[in-house]
Amino acid sequence: MGFEQEALQSLRETVHGSKSAMWHQVEGAGKGEPFVLRHLLKHGTQTPSRLAEALHASSGRISALLGSMEKKGYITREIDDRDRRNILVSLTPKGTKQAKRDRDDIDSVVRWIFSQMGERRTREFVELSQEFMTYMSVCKPGAPRPSAEEVTAAFAAKREHSEKRKAEASSAQADG
Repeated sequence: MGFEQEALQSLRETVHGSKSAMWHQVEGAGKGEPFVLRHLLKHGTQTPSRLAEALHASSGRISALLGSMEKKGYITREIDDRDRRNILVSLTPKGTKQAKRDRDDIDSVVRWIFSQMGERRTREFVELSQEFMTYMSVCKPGAPRPSAEEVTAAFAAKREHSEKRKAEASSAQADG
């Protein structure tokens, strides 16, 4: 067995075999109510169909989810004044507070983990994770592996995006 297969097996065991309560919370944030709360917090008012698309869920699943969230007071659903065929989903102040609380809880734990790992190892971890995800972005299951040119273009786009974010952060810091 080559190092690639050994690394894949180890990664599978790590991801699937070590699911802590924290991991379940992070994983749950990618679906259901936490996802909808986070998505609305980040993107603002949305239609149910856009939420279904973002969640990769059926309209029935979204409808049930929104009904539950409305009962809890997290969201409101209103008819779009510009197109009465559309429903607009918005966070309530209670929903905004919950979305921020969920985000802050996870962020706090991850910052603590990074403090335990130390700065050098955290930076290495983040850098390697970014590299891994860039490779993942050009691979599609069942498709031929990407060419060297596609990989090079993906890393160039990643660098360009990173530089743009740094420039925006510097500009925002100078303005603030």
